[in-house]
Amino acid sequence: MSKRKSFRWVVIALVLCLISAIGASFVQTSGGKVTVKDLRWETPSGHMMSALLYVPDDVSKDNPVPGIVTSHGWYNTREMQDLNYVELARRGYVVISIDMYGHGNSDAVKPEEWMNRGTGMYDAVELLADLPYVDKSKIGVTGHSNGARAANWSINEDNKKDEPLISSVLLIANDAMYTSDPAEPLYWSMQPKDREYVNVYGSRDVGIVAAQYDEFFFRSLKEDGTATVPRDFIDTEPAQSFLNFGIDPSGGEKRKSYEIYKQEVDGQEAARVIYNPAQIHPWNHISKDVVTSTLEFFEESLGAPHPIAADNQVWQYKVFFNAVGLVGFVIFIVSITKWLLFTETFASLRAEKVAEPMTFHDGRGKLWFWGGLIAGALVSYFSYLKLSTWTVEHITPFFPQYPPFYIGMWCLVTGLFTLMVVGACYFFYSKKNGMDLRVSGVVISFRTLVKTFGLALCVTVLSYSLVFIADYFFKTDFRLWVLTVKAFTPDKLLIALKYLPFFLVFYVANSIAINSFNFIKLGQKEWMNTAVLTLFNSLAIIILVAIQYITFFVTGEVYYNDLSHIIGIWLFPIIVILMVAAVISRKIYKVTGNPYLAGFINAFIITIMTVTNTLTQL
Repeated sequence: MSKRKSFRWVVIALVLCLISAIGASFVQTSGGKVTVKDLRWETPSGHMMSALLYVPDDVSKDNPVPGIVTSHGWYNTREMQDLNYVELARRGYVVISIDMYGHGNSDAVKPEEWMNRGTGMYDAVELLADLPYVDKSKIGVTGHSNGARAANWSINEDNKKDEPLISSVLLIANDAMYTSDPAEPLYWSMQPKDREYVNVYGSRDVGIVAAQYDEFFFRSLKEDGTATVPRDFIDTEPAQSFLNFGIDPSGGEKRKSYEIYKQEVDGQEAARVIYNPAQIHPWNHISKDVVTSTLEFFEESLGAPHPIAADNQVWQYKVFFNAVGLVGFVIFIVSITKWLLFTETFASLRAEKVAEPMTFHDGRGKLWFWGGLIAGALVSYFSYLKLSTWTVEHITPFFPQYPPFYIGMWCLVTGLFTLMVVGACYFFYSKKNGMDLRVSGVVISFRTLVKTFGLALCVTVLSYSLVFIADYFFKTDFRLWVLTVKAFTPDKLLIALKYLPFFLVFYVANSIAINSFNFIKLGQKEWMNTAVLTLFNSLAIIILVAIQYITFFVTGEVYYNDLSHIIGIWLFPIIVILMVAAVISRKIYKVTGNPYLAGFINAFIITIMTVTNTLTQL
């Protein structure tokens, strides 16, 4: 690729990122009718809290409107609630979308502090109540997964006040508090005879979004010792007690989902409702149906200042623009790398001619190729399952984030195995057939390695500069569902350095395998080889996810029920990341003949992505 063509693609990438930022900003501000503020404040908990505040332009002290605090789930950040804050602010509510403590830009806290003040949600409730343009008698809270648990903890905090602040609660993808022990809704560990149902929420309006295929919640223990499945939740005792305002379900009427039930409690009319869409847990936060239920619930409970039909939604356009930015980000990584290869500093890393695919010498070559791919997929599959328990038992305080440690250990295991396979392939086959490690780029000089590292670092800094520009000027980032590239605070870089070695082993080994050993001519088209390697990069994960969820949809329960279900959900972004990493690796190798450059770039960027979108603990 010429310098001019490389620069053209850099410009295209920049245009896509700019379109993304402007478009997403236009949607989330309702065309300029909502002001977005990035908040940082020290709370009564003594910690710094981060949130996005959405203020419709027509609110004032003389025209106060209802306010809503919304929260992401565990291992996510405030931007994950964009579908809710876009639609709620569009309808005139003042909305605060928080980073729970330990997430995003909020301070990390000790685990024993999570329950206090709703992991920061109740701090946001009090802040919202102090805003002069918020109607303090109409404050709602909602959240997804552990964001819903934060809402429950906030109710416990609110119940301590003489004049409670929260009047409305919508719990998405987490249980309500059903029993006499409101600290945790672990009712599924209780035999029916041991349950003492209560109305913890009093006269507040409360709703639950209980997905029929939720991996974590909406199960209860039956008298025979077996557990109910979430798609039967509406018929269980906890659900029926909830809809009957906390009484023993044997004494109430049989109630159904999607119907709002009202009753007078403590002299005020209160409402209860359960929505149960046919979805999995993470799909709740990218679902039009769930947004419709959310809007209908708060319209009924708080009253929208600007009523709009619940199914009239625009957040999908923000998702589209965010995704455009994600595509632009990936294109920029490749194109800026190629363009920098024409600069004086990095010109020596550019190959004299474009790398071409090799051909199989004999049947043994095909056996090494396909056997290596299959063996790698098997090790990837089983190591991911086996490391679940091992990582929990061996993580130390040095590593403040569990997901990067778990995924990092998996990267280390699979990366080392990949190096063993390519090493065996070289000594037992490739060397005898004339493979030169210098020609294939496996062996390079120390000077070249240092320059390679420097170029990878430059590409990473330049690529993430686009993210920070989008964040600073437009309050947007680049994302699609659970795949996220976002701005971050400096402390995340220090955390990333702790996990970087694990990711380096994998992505460097992966790049060597894909390019130096497996760049083989398949069929008539070169892209066939890239497609096969891209598929095999994620094949084990695709199979694992397929087994987990096909079983779930058929039987009502997941297949790997002995594992933490969260590690299955972590696989969704990994599938895409591994595929894209393979493509990036191949495109960069073809113009450099250097497998380390793409390995470094992928490792740097993916490590940062991983540590900036998860929970940090003290």
